[in-house]
Amino acid sequence: MKIDSYINSIIVGNCVDVMKNFDDNVIDLTITSPPYDDLRNYNGYVFPFNEITNELYRITKQGGVVVWVVADATIDATETGTSFRQALFFKDVGFNLHDTMIFRKRNPIPQIYRKRYNNEFEYMFVFSKGMVNTHNPILVDCLHAGLELNGTTYKNYSKNEQIREKSANPVKDKKIKGNVWEYVVGKKQEDQEAKGHPAPFPCELVRDHILSWTNKGDVVFDPMCGSGTTPRVACKLDRQYIGIDISADYCQIARQRVKRIEMQPTLALEFEQA
Repeated sequence: MKIDSYINSIIVGNCVDVMKNFDDNVIDLTITSPPYDDLRNYNGYVFPFNEITNELYRITKQGGVVVWVVADATIDATETGTSFRQALFFKDVGFNLHDTMIFRKRNPIPQIYRKRYNNEFEYMFVFSKGMVNTHNPILVDCLHAGLELNGTTYKNYSKNEQIREKSANPVKDKKIKGNVWEYVVGKKQEDQEAKGHPAPFPCELVRDHILSWTNKGDVVFDPMCGSGTTPRVACKLDRQYIGIDISADYCQIARQRVKRIEMQPTLALEFEQA
């Protein structure tokens, strides 16, 4: 079965079984967060990680990207390290580990730990199939924009000898955003739509990744789409989407969220890349 029959749809089913029907090299971007280390109660469903990873590699376009949002449980006084093992397996399958990013929560849930600091972040592993095709970098204001410098230098990370050169003078107005991204979780109206799911990630997080790694019309995929945040945001940004989830209840929530977007008039987003 060809990929066209799945475009712009939310499918109930085991993601491995469904992905096996996809053509090779058809997905531009996958954004997903697996039910890791029993931190999420996913109604007893099995999580076939190795099979999912192999299928993701097959269906991802050359130059395409997978964003894998994950964290570790603490069991018997040690973090499991599952996230790192998964990242290394992605590399074994053939992906490049393009970037290790951090999703920092501005409003983390207070936790009572013994001899441990409160956890405030999750990993966002960015994998690519070969060299990344599309990168529309998000720009942020420079702290010292316009400042006239006097001999200030920066380090140029060359492959061999480290070379120090003078930086821009005056300081530029904008720079590329760093790889630690902060978001408020569950407070915004667009995120409240997903309250029927135990652990949705913020729409803003998905929005920033879609803008970074795709262009309009590209195919954005979530094999464990839960309440449908990835399809919802992809639809809003004029990307094609595919979502899969084994829970019919979550798929219904996802379809309702996407339908609300489809019924809205198309609005120009001021932060969209030209």
